[in-house]
Amino acid sequence: MQLPVVRGIIQRRVLVNYRVRPEVLSGLLPPPFEPKTVAGWGMAGICLIRLAELRPRGIPARLGLSSENAAHRIAVVWGQRGARQEGVFVRRRDTSAWWNVAAGGQLFPGVHHRADFDIQETAGRLRVALESRDGVTRVRGQSAFANRTLPWAKE
Repeated sequence: MQLPVVRGIIQRRVLVNYRVRPEVLSGLLPPPFEPKTVAGWGMAGICLIRLAELRPRGIPARLGLSSENAAHRIAVVWGQRGARQEGVFVRRRDTSAWWNVAAGGQLFPGVHHRADFDIQETAGRLRVALESRDGVTRVRGQSAFANRTLPWAKE
C-alpha cells in the first residue's frame, strides 16, 4: 500500500535545549546510543511544533487538520561499521491530536502520546504548557522577544 502525499504548514517550530549530566542521559538511552557531550555535558531538548492545514494532496487547505506536537530529544553518538555516528534520539513524542496517535509509526514517525497543550502567543511572548494524559510528561516555559514580532502571533 502506498501512502498518500501529505501537505501542510509548519506554523511554529521552537527548540528548547538544555545541558544534562551524561550519567543521567545514559540511563535513558537504549544500546547502542551514548550521550554526545560538549565540555563535559550531555544535550537534551524539546522540539515544539505546530502543524497546520495537514491534508492529502488535492484536498483544500481549509479542510486540513492542525496539531500541537512535542518531540523529547537527546543528542547521541554510536558506532556503526567502525565509524562514529552522531544524531538525535527521540525518546518520546506528545501530540494534541488523536489522529497523530492513530497514525503514529505509519504516517508519522514513532509512537505518539496524547497530551493537552496550552499555548499563549502574543507579539512579544510565547508561553507553552503541556501535560501528557498518561501523566509521564509535563512541560512549562515562556520566552519574551524584545523588539521582535512573532510573525504568526496575534496582538
